Amino acid sequence: MVVTQENVAVNGSRRLSSQEIADVLRDRIRTGDLKAGDRLPTQAELADEFGVERGAVRQALRALQEDGLLSNVSKGSPPRIADVAPIRGEPQPTMVALGPRLAEAFASQHVRIDAACLTAETLMLALGEPVRLIHEGRIRPESIDVRILLPSREIDLAFPARVDGTDERDPIHKRWLDQRNAQGHVLRHNLQALRHSHGIDVRVTFRALPFTPPMKLYLLNEAEALFAYYMVTRREEEVGDGMLEMYDALGGKSLLFSFEKRAGQRDAAFVEESQKWFNALWETITTDLTLS
Repeated sequence: MVVTQENVAVNGSRRLSSQEIADVLRDRIRTGDLKAGDRLPTQAELADEFGVERGAVRQALRALQEDGLLSNVSKGSPPRIADVAPIRGEPQPTMVALGPRLAEAFASQHVRIDAACLTAETLMLALGEPVRLIHEGRIRPESIDVRILLPSREIDLAFPARVDGTDERDPIHKRWLDQRNAQGHVLRHNLQALRHSHGIDVRVTFRALPFTPPMKLYLLNEAEALFAYYMVTRREEEVGDGMLEMYDALGGKSLLFSFEKRAGQRDAAFVEESQKWFNALWETITTDLTLS
């Protein structure tokens, strides 16, 4: 396949780095300009196209090879585009997208799920899909380890919270706390039941965050990060004996973005840094959380 010249030439004396060359070729693969089985131009042709030395091209090709995007890499002939996993589609609401992603993660022998969120509601509901597949005998992990970070009961939540913030016995905070505890209990029960019904080694652990998370994060088997913002809104709702104005976020409708290690260096870096962020919180400023 002939790769056409693109507007990637240098400005003035600046030359493209090997990373920038790799990014251009990676984009051509993802958009279909370069397809599985296509042979890349020679290193000399790529060096001429990008206006760089062959060393920069070799570094770019090594990066693509490490990402699994090139095959048949040898000194004798140009490499070919490898068969790669399809890129995820457009972001979907969390309630729609999370279940299928968890089901795929639970197909692994050893399942590891880390989550940081405002409540466990969406995760609790989405876990119904892999649990169903286990009961149907379609998947059978040996172990399941779930770690969940939720806001502490001791903090003043940024949301959900009253707009005026005047009631010391805040009914909105009490309702959130009741929901947080109930959903956590159900999630843990549904997973731990698999220990008795299928002999799966299950661990579910909670720790308390000292702040309100502005986003939700799910880490699947240290290979994929699913990320969604909590979109805060002002609304009125009946709570207790009357209507209250509150700041709140409907997390199930937030768009969920997927980042996978196998999708390239940028995605891999996001997954790795997200896992480091989660582990750092788990090991430092969070505290044991007991569901009342």
